[in-house]
Amino acid sequence: MKISVGDRLPDSNFKVMRKDGPVDISSDELFANKKVVLFAVPGAFTPTCHRNHLPGFLEHLETIKSKGVDTVAVVSVNDVWVMSSWAKATNGNGKIEYLADGSGDFAKAIGADQDLNAGGMGLRSQRYSMIVEDGVVTALNIEEKPGTSEISGAAGILKIL
Repeated sequence: MKISVGDRLPDSNFKVMRKDGPVDISSDELFANKKVVLFAVPGAFTPTCHRNHLPGFLEHLETIKSKGVDTVAVVSVNDVWVMSSWAKATNGNGKIEYLADGSGDFAKAIGADQDLNAGGMGLRSQRYSMIVEDGVVTALNIEEKPGTSEISGAAGILKIL
């Protein structure tokens, strides 16, 4: 991955679902003057993402927020409709911000993009988690083994908060 601890996240836009439909949210809106836990998954509804990675953040959300975290967000190279459906299916609406990076622009900008064409998934994001304070990465956990969320899961974030 290109992004490192101490780096400022690039200006980016994500799609999110709101009551009246999809809207853009800028990285500035998401990160400015806030402490944010951001984690990335290769794909909504995929086995590790759906059964292991996301559930840990939902389960430990209140503990994470009690450590001074303003927002917990998940980002994936999926469209806003898929991310909205995933939020509903996981009972995460209003708890975690589900960010759609539909074309993978954010993943590419931080050097977290990966080619999963061999598995039929196309361009996706690597699995990671980070703590971002006022737009600057203060901690970064990059998953090393595909199909696992050991380093980048909620337990890994809680250890460093």
